[in-house]
Amino acid sequence: MRVRFWGTRGSLPVAPRADMVRRKVARALVAAGGRRFASEAEAMDFARDELDFATGRSYGGATACVEIEGAADGSFIVCDMGSGLRDFGIDAARRCAAGHPKVYHLFLSHLHWDHIMGFPFFGAAFDPAASITIHGCHADMETALRRQQEEISFPVAFDWLKANIRFVTMVPGETYEIAGMRVQAIEQCHSHLSYGYRFEQGDETVIFSTDAEHRIDDMENERAFEAFFAGADIVVCDTMYSLADSVTMKADWGHSSNLVAVDLCHAAGAGRLVLFHHEPTYSDEDIQRMHEETIRYEEINRQDRPPLTVICAYDGLELDV
Repeated sequence: MRVRFWGTRGSLPVAPRADMVRRKVARALVAAGGRRFASEAEAMDFARDELDFATGRSYGGATACVEIEGAADGSFIVCDMGSGLRDFGIDAARRCAAGHPKVYHLFLSHLHWDHIMGFPFFGAAFDPAASITIHGCHADMETALRRQQEEISFPVAFDWLKANIRFVTMVPGETYEIAGMRVQAIEQCHSHLSYGYRFEQGDETVIFSTDAEHRIDDMENERAFEAFFAGADIVVCDTMYSLADSVTMKADWGHSSNLVAVDLCHAAGAGRLVLFHHEPTYSDEDIQRMHEETIRYEEINRQDRPPLTVICAYDGLELDV
């Protein structure tokens, strides 16, 4: 299995402002210390290998969209349809032109705008040869997608889409065989409810759990998540806020912190935690700082457990399970 990240922000897409780009350039020039580069390729190598991530690259600005490659029948497996779905669709079209089957299984955590807004820009939806199955635990999935393409909001009506589109409502706790994978869903604490997913292929397991608030006063629910995450190779987890924010001014907002995610993954014996659904007001420097703090927290609280690798998601990241 391979996990590709096409969108990693929460709430709404963001783009770097001119002053942010200027700051990155200034920091890179200072780091170069007057060094000259013979070519653009050499300078690119310097940016990749010698600059910190927040200076030399970016975590990106598209909203949630994660691809899980490895379906037994070759189908595309995608979690959430945020604005990152557009870039996924462009890349998928390239792969389909090379012979990949035009079969898509899309899994929705929930129906808030930042998690469905990419669908009207999804190229496969306009392809009459494409088969798209949208899975989720909300019975009103089709209603939500149709509503965002009503004329008052969008110029292309849902009925103009040409693909063979169907909706499948899942039941949390049940195990489904989908495209050769075993899939389960779990209910999460979030407005209008959200659902996390567990994907299993052979001995490999990937968890997709975003828009989920974990509360220290509800340990029974936390034990359920420990069991759901148990032994996972990769856990993509909502870490939108710092712990201080998540339990004070942003309590009951439906999101969790980086430190709670570490605790859950430690208890579950997971292998890798991927920080996800980044706060849109956070700069690249803010996200990098949270990543570094999370690594330190994991090391301090590991005790006698196996190490948990902490990765920070960015648009374009690929991970092999």
